[in-house]
Amino acid sequence: MRSARHFNYTIKVLGRGEPWKGGDYMTTPGGGQKVRLLKAGLQEMKEEDKVILFIDSYDVVFASGPKELLKKFQQTRHKVVFSAETLIWPDRHLEDKHPHFREGKRFLGSGGFIGYVPNLKEMVADWTGEDNDSDQLFFTKIYINPEKRKSINITLDNRCRMFQNLHGSLDEVVLKFEDGQVRARNVLYDTLPVVVHGNGPTKINYLSNYIPTVWTFETGCSGCLEDLRPLSGLKSEYPLVVIGIFIQQPTPFVSVFFESLLKLEYPKNRLKLFIYNQEQHHEVEVSSFLKDHEKAYQGVKVIGPEENMDRVASRNLGLDMCRQDKDCEYFFSMDIEVVLKNKDTLKILIEQNDSAGFKSLSADGYYARSEDYVDIVQGRRVGVWNVPYLTKVYLVKASLLHEELSSNDLFSSGTLDLDMAFCHNARNKVILTPFASISQGVFMYVTNMHTFGRMLSTENYQMSHLHNDLWQIFENPKDWEERYIHENYTKIMRDKLIETPCPDVYWFPLFSDIGCDHIVQEMENFGQWSGGRNTDTRIQGGYENVPTIDIHMTQINYEKEWQKLLLDYIAPITETMYPGYYTKFDLAFVVRYKPDEQPFLRPHHDASTFTINIALNQKVLDYQGGGCRFIRYNCSVEAPRKGWALMHPGRLTHYHEGLRTTAGTRYIAVSFVDP
Repeated sequence: MRSARHFNYTIKVLGRGEPWKGGDYMTTPGGGQKVRLLKAGLQEMKEEDKVILFIDSYDVVFASGPKELLKKFQQTRHKVVFSAETLIWPDRHLEDKHPHFREGKRFLGSGGFIGYVPNLKEMVADWTGEDNDSDQLFFTKIYINPEKRKSINITLDNRCRMFQNLHGSLDEVVLKFEDGQVRARNVLYDTLPVVVHGNGPTKINYLSNYIPTVWTFETGCSGCLEDLRPLSGLKSEYPLVVIGIFIQQPTPFVSVFFESLLKLEYPKNRLKLFIYNQEQHHEVEVSSFLKDHEKAYQGVKVIGPEENMDRVASRNLGLDMCRQDKDCEYFFSMDIEVVLKNKDTLKILIEQNDSAGFKSLSADGYYARSEDYVDIVQGRRVGVWNVPYLTKVYLVKASLLHEELSSNDLFSSGTLDLDMAFCHNARNKVILTPFASISQGVFMYVTNMHTFGRMLSTENYQMSHLHNDLWQIFENPKDWEERYIHENYTKIMRDKLIETPCPDVYWFPLFSDIGCDHIVQEMENFGQWSGGRNTDTRIQGGYENVPTIDIHMTQINYEKEWQKLLLDYIAPITETMYPGYYTKFDLAFVVRYKPDEQPFLRPHHDASTFTINIALNQKVLDYQGGGCRFIRYNCSVEAPRKGWALMHPGRLTHYHEGLRTTAGTRYIAVSFVDP
């Protein structure tokens, strides 16, 4: 309605005040009530030259005025023009009956059409359906009937000159900034549609950040650098901040979160911590952090799983800790899923002087449904963005907690989850006066003027292992890499870190110390080491010619993750060193060598095209002796470096043996690769 008023459209709302009986037609066919209402509304209209625009309402915005719309309609030389869609709905079996266009979309969209009154009357004259019948199917059957299509003179706006349906077409549409007006531009057809329809599950939520001049390419964000609160050179103490940390579900890399918290560039004597931990599983990480660092902070309050406090109460209590402290100026809320990479995050948000959070990179985040999501995340559009929803990490001014947000329960609102409830209560806060109810909506912002970090995915996080983070290579690959891959791995090619200790044997860094330790500890925790016998039911054929005392990756359900590791981190190297080979392991296992168990491995060929051998602990520190000797070349690698991988051919040329371990325990991870 706001955009309609802006462009002086005359609006008549059909069915105002009537209950909706058209069904949930976003997921199942429905919407017949609209046809009934249109049919009744057209009966009142007698002018044969009148043009009617029929559109859905709550998910539609006008990008231009009636003059342009009428001009484009008349240029079609048809009496009725429907919006067009990429996707066919609701009956795919009718696809072949739709007329073909040399260019453009083939399928009818019932959420927007324009036409002359007589033609529209003829089109809906035969409607006798129920309110929950499909309006889209009704209009589609008229359109694909050649006689009716010709009689009514119907066509589709197949190049989106008038109507732009967003469902299935988001990649086609960008915002166009020109002469102070924002338009939606279809880049596929190079058109400027007049009506933009967020049909189906695709809605429009972001235009207010641009219209009319809030953000332009010429000026960027107007006002982003105004009213800042600089902290550099501050003569007095830094503002006191209460940091609320919320652990509400099993989450990977919790210890890494606390490491990042310690790195925040902010005086710890001006920080208080409120830690809510609902998960017994994470008590170890919380206790370890507090044991080593609690005294550095001005104060710490912990709510553990034994207190059985619900999530809503914990959020309200966190705000209360700031609200009840007269010196507290900000509350900084962080869910444990936050990966904070910018050590200046807290100072930046305080200096921005707005209640703000940083922009989440989550694929299903709020901006994921808007055209500007990628531009904002990738920094092509930089600013502070007014949004209706914040989650995971945000800064709140204490002054708001004493005034507009003084309620003791900001995280409850009907059936909404706590984050949605908080944002709803902030946006729609109402103060009752003797004369009126006054809206005191609190604006919320995200900023992408700096890079702050990212969010973890907590989906599929299993807690059945000792080191569950090892299994996160699929869900959180970047975090997995930072934790478990050697810090010099990315320099292998650039700095030529691949060594050749023996002919056709390549040596390079792969695992971090923590990665090695966690693999060893995981295997020892599993504990079911083989007996080193020839009979082995774990392998095809049941017989091992050169047995070792080992545990297979399949035994701890790590084979898919190990294959991912090989493809992402080993394959780029094998493709350089052994061109033409595809990296797929046939067998992967961890071997244990002990003087009183299996101290060495006799000379043998591996059952592989090439083999990956990774040292999982450190010579001298963890064991004595050990290593690998390639007999044909009389060449040995006797001091394998922890985390480094040794890659060598398996069959024919590289007959080798495992040298004797004389003290301690040596661990290696072995992969047989057979392209």
